[in-house]
Amino acid sequence: MITIVTGGSRGIGAATALVLARAGHDLVLGCRSATGQAEAVAEQARAEGVRAVAVRADVTSESDVDGLFAAAAELGQVTGLVNNAGLTAHIADLADTPTEVIRHVLDVNLLGTILCSRRAAQVMSTRRGGAGGAIVNVSSSSATLGSPHEYVHYAAAKAGVDALTTGLAKELASDGIRVNAVAPGLVRTGIHAGAGRPERVETAVARVPAGRAGEPEEIAPAIAWLLSEQATYASGAVLRVAGGL
Repeated sequence: MITIVTGGSRGIGAATALVLARAGHDLVLGCRSATGQAEAVAEQARAEGVRAVAVRADVTSESDVDGLFAAAAELGQVTGLVNNAGLTAHIADLADTPTEVIRHVLDVNLLGTILCSRRAAQVMSTRRGGAGGAIVNVSSSSATLGSPHEYVHYAAAKAGVDALTTGLAKELASDGIRVNAVAPGLVRTGIHAGAGRPERVETAVARVPAGRAGEPEEIAPAIAWLLSEQATYASGAVLRVAGGL
């Protein structure tokens, strides 16, 4: 099993990489800038006895996505993709959110997922000579909650990811590729600090029925399950892991 994890340097991506390594997946970890962190995760994965490489790649760039998959092809046939790269970048009402921020958030969260999924379809399809496999998109509970006064543009992008999951699952069913998504809720990762609000985990926790934020290690097993042989009849599903949100 050879699996690509985008945004693999930290948070949910890093936690997923380590769960997959323990399950025997060889890994290619994509990251936009934190190559040192991604390499550290790759080293931890290699300690589990698998092959793992870190690759610098911007998922909004078609050529970078091609390079990411080319790096994976050096290990063998790609059989898995985790579309985890994402960001909110800004927290405010839509009226107060700059257009360039909106474009960036849409590009990373939706266009990046589409471009990576498109390349995965090309190389994994049994009809096209691939080995088949599975794609797992990391969506968000915001796709259905809307995230008013925080980032409705991010919520819209993640709703697009859910639609992509539904449609692509049907499109690729006969090509031996399953497509699913995991929708985390409030999770303790660096995405909040990246939006300039590191305190958001604590201030937003009151909304969560479970009474606490989730940890990346609580999301990763759901992603790994959807990639596994135990989930061979699951496709087109959006699995919510959100503490009741």
